[in-house]
Amino acid sequence: MTTNNAPQSAPSSDGPVVRTTAGSVRGLQEDGLAVFRGIPFAEPPVGELRFAAPRPARSWDGTRDAYAFGPPPPQEPGMTATGANPDFPEGDDWLTVNVWTPDPDPAARRPVMVWIYGGAYKLGHSGSPGYDAQRIARDGDVVVVTLNYRVGMEGFAQIEGAPANRGLLDQVAALEWVRENVTAFGGDPDQVTVFGESAGGGSVASLLAMERARGLFRRAIAQSVPGTFFSLELAEDIGRALAAEAGLRPTVADLAAVDPRRLPDAGQALSAKMLQHLDRWGRIAPTVTPFSPVVDGDVLPAAPWQALASGSARDVELLVGHNRDEYRLFLVMGAMYGKITEEQATGALRLFAPGGEAGERAYRAAFPEASPTELYERVQTDWLFAMPSLRLAEAQTAGGGRAHLYELTWGAPGNGGILGACHGLDIPLLFGTFEADLANLLWAGAGVTPEAEALSSRFRTAWTSFATTGDPGWPAYDPEARSTQVLDTHPTVTAYPEEKARQLWEGYEFTPSPLLG
Repeated sequence: MTTNNAPQSAPSSDGPVVRTTAGSVRGLQEDGLAVFRGIPFAEPPVGELRFAAPRPARSWDGTRDAYAFGPPPPQEPGMTATGANPDFPEGDDWLTVNVWTPDPDPAARRPVMVWIYGGAYKLGHSGSPGYDAQRIARDGDVVVVTLNYRVGMEGFAQIEGAPANRGLLDQVAALEWVRENVTAFGGDPDQVTVFGESAGGGSVASLLAMERARGLFRRAIAQSVPGTFFSLELAEDIGRALAAEAGLRPTVADLAAVDPRRLPDAGQALSAKMLQHLDRWGRIAPTVTPFSPVVDGDVLPAAPWQALASGSARDVELLVGHNRDEYRLFLVMGAMYGKITEEQATGALRLFAPGGEAGERAYRAAFPEASPTELYERVQTDWLFAMPSLRLAEAQTAGGGRAHLYELTWGAPGNGGILGACHGLDIPLLFGTFEADLANLLWAGAGVTPEAEALSSRFRTAWTSFATTGDPGWPAYDPEARSTQVLDTHPTVTAYPEEKARQLWEGYEFTPSPLLG
């Protein structure tokens, strides 16, 4: 048995028991919900299964205790996308799901929401305190499932002899588990919504483009979708560089000989020197993230924007959006906010804006009063999150589907309000987890006000209403009105607020990042 972290409630032998396809699990009764943690949906991907596509979990006899989260997939130590790592359990059972349900009654047929965490495709764990889904399940009367998937080299490095995008394949396997088992937990397998933020939002966008995921969910919510997708050639080049950091070739035979818990060291080492590869990796080099979904033509046949525009997800209802000041988080955490020079701003504008030097001039003309820091932040917010999210709504509409768009403009109150509506702020607002993970920074020195609680409640109402009916409470996006829900103290519906940026990026295509040179 894997050693797991203890749950908040003491285990009870009379906790709710549910029969899954692999065996029975006993959960806990917590504040009016039945909660099940650490249920395997796939075999541990170690030994002969290392770097392989996930295989269904083996069955077990008796009743398995589902009291504690399974261990996180191997990843870099220290900070996750949501804050400092707590003491997570150890073991090889990385591929597990957790379920919060108002009532595990098969006749209930409640809507189901499946959460996919972010973390730059190299970090994350469904057991992070910030992802405690009790308020979503309780307030929305829905079943919430959270899952683990392989990250970093285990999940996304391009390796000879291994399928691409193993982390995405894990997500598909978890969704297949949901389809086969969620009825027993009181959920409706025909009313499944996937939702995720940052790399989780990029994963949701990828699932919309994947034939393997078709029919596994009816609705999708993509929060702060990153625009970073790799071409196969770029992924292979980065894969060689990753393996070289471990003194190996990028093959299953070589890399499988390294302990999974040691391999993240290679990713961490390459992250620190990615700028040395600017001439080959272009815009990807400054992201210091050597992992992204790979448009390999098989697992992921096309980038999400092209796939959706061709109608790949026209039968799936989409809710997508971003935060106004996405990149501010990285500037503040890197002690760079307010310290960007004109030279640095020029470099960022020429690298990230459409059209190089012409793009720099266009940004400066559109934002004539902006400081170097503001320009540096603006162009990277636009390139990395804002425009990819907007374009996903546009692509879905062009492909004959329906999309709803939002922008979060309410600013985090902590640290004197310096962070604004930054990346990740939507997570504690959605989950109502104001004292966990990144929220400790976002609310530092400031209490949780009634205003924050009201906006948090509005998030959950919109998200769960969408999961239940397909309507989050505001009009669908269309290319004429561009109706957008602005989430702030007094939420309003208006035309897309970042019109200057939208015009600067008009006509730009988000395609897989190429290998240069």
